Amino acid sequence: MTTFRNVQNMITAKATIEGAGVHLKRVFGYHQRGLFDPFLLLDDFHSDNPDDYRAGFPWHPHRGIETVTYILHGSVEHGDSLGNRGVINSGDVQWMTAGNGIIHQEMPQIINHGLAGFQLWINLPSADKLMNPRYREIKAAEIPQTKLQNGVLARVIAGEFNGIRGPVKNLVVHVQYLDIQMSADREVTLSLPAGDTAFAYIIEGSGRFDANTETPVMAENAVLFSEGDQIKVRSTENPLRFLLVSGTPLEEPIAWGGPIVMNTQDELQTALREYQNGTFIKQP
Repeated sequence: MTTFRNVQNMITAKATIEGAGVHLKRVFGYHQRGLFDPFLLLDDFHSDNPDDYRAGFPWHPHRGIETVTYILHGSVEHGDSLGNRGVINSGDVQWMTAGNGIIHQEMPQIINHGLAGFQLWINLPSADKLMNPRYREIKAAEIPQTKLQNGVLARVIAGEFNGIRGPVKNLVVHVQYLDIQMSADREVTLSLPAGDTAFAYIIEGSGRFDANTETPVMAENAVLFSEGDQIKVRSTENPLRFLLVSGTPLEEPIAWGGPIVMNTQDELQTALREYQNGTFIKQP
């Protein structure tokens, strides 16, 4: 029996400054911890003004989480304590599992047309928080796209959707990560894994995500869905683009200190102490 999800919460992204002075919009984060389980944080960074992002995110640590950086347009140079170096460009994804500890930097490049993208934090379960770090860079050409009813297009970054599997394999937490584009005045029904936490973040345009209301959700807003296995989405008079993300909740305690997320305060204090005394990075 099909059960449609409705909108349970709506959150408007708020301007904040992170890194060495990057202006971005925080969709959800520390103050909503647990609400989007297993997801911890979503940042939306987009600007045509280089002064908003040129300072970047210099070397900083992570432990106990995964970070997923998705670039819509622009370019970000990165490096980490594993020796990985590279550049992610328009349409590319960086999927980093911090595990027992990694130190990295992300430095936007000043090019035409500015910078736009997202960073999503995924919590790791207690059994995997101290796994060896790993890093994956997925190029735009590797990410498949599938066409749905009414000409709706979906890029499948992770998970399986409409018979298409995303390029990110061997996930620690079951996650489905989609980038969906709709023309104006279209309607589509989308299936989601029952029991998983699911949310949408509107990138462009506006749409209705709840069969029980006619009020459209505007860009720079996130909607958290109730339980169920399908959602019905209707675009308005303008084209609609949104992220649709779902994942299996961990239902574990969260001890969160900046870029480090553990299960207990003792574990968190250990991580912070190790970072301060130079023993943060573990050799595999």
